[in-house]
Amino acid sequence: MDTIQKKEGFPEEKLFVAPEYLAEELAAFELTRNLYVSDIGYFPHARHHYRERSDGCDAHIVIYCAEGAGWVEQDGKMSPLSERQLAVVPAGTPHRYGASEDKPWSIYWFHLRGEQAAALLRLYNLGGVPVTVPIGLQAHFLESFERCYGLLADKPYSLPVQVHVSQTLGQLLGAIGLGTGGTSRHRKREEDLERATRYMNDHLHATITLPRLAAHTGLSRQHLIYLFKQETGFPPIDYYLRLKMQRAGQLLSLTGMSIKEIAADVGFADPYYFSRMFKKLMGVSPSEYRSVPKG
Repeated sequence: MDTIQKKEGFPEEKLFVAPEYLAEELAAFELTRNLYVSDIGYFPHARHHYRERSDGCDAHIVIYCAEGAGWVEQDGKMSPLSERQLAVVPAGTPHRYGASEDKPWSIYWFHLRGEQAAALLRLYNLGGVPVTVPIGLQAHFLESFERCYGLLADKPYSLPVQVHVSQTLGQLLGAIGLGTGGTSRHRKREEDLERATRYMNDHLHATITLPRLAAHTGLSRQHLIYLFKQETGFPPIDYYLRLKMQRAGQLLSLTGMSIKEIAADVGFADPYYFSRMFKKLMGVSPSEYRSVPKG
């Protein structure tokens, strides 16, 4: 049984499903037979999204909730899935999952297959209970996903692309597995980072300075810089700007707001400066980003 409550797609969704003959090639090719991605997608604000497979799926399903909330039920055990949490449904496991009615989720997901896929997920204890993706890996997850999806959408039949995608997502799951099993010291760093990034997300419409952020978190400026560089690869304010541009990208894709309105929404009084910063960090101008077909 394979039931979907909402048969239509979602606005601005992204979806790639490998044709059966390609999946067979990947299962036989020496560099992908151990691990490969057969399906990948992004469903934003997926109201009424629901799936049920009473016999399970022949692939391992990885679901990352970027916004909103939903739930995942495996073998009769239900778990809520909220922002920044990742759930894995092992192949062959009867399951259901769906978006919250009040706050429907935005999810990034992919199907993993291959001879070593199950062993990889077991090794990093990914399966069953959802895990919270460390703050420092959130941007890395989204960037890796976007790059992999873009490559598959552009060159789906390229074996080098398929190898790169399988290795990238396999390493990403490994990083998440390592990051969720840390020591008390690591958890303290994660809590500090969570407090800082939540403050950033709550003030994307404004401007935050390093002294102001340090005062809010109760950390010294030097320690805050060290923490962000270690966990995210960017200094705090650089990371803050990237959050602003990610928000701007969502508004460009999902709304009809003008570039001037979007600039103001993410705290830029000068739309020309906003456009220059957007292109610097996102690689294309806001108008180019908006014109690229999504999904």
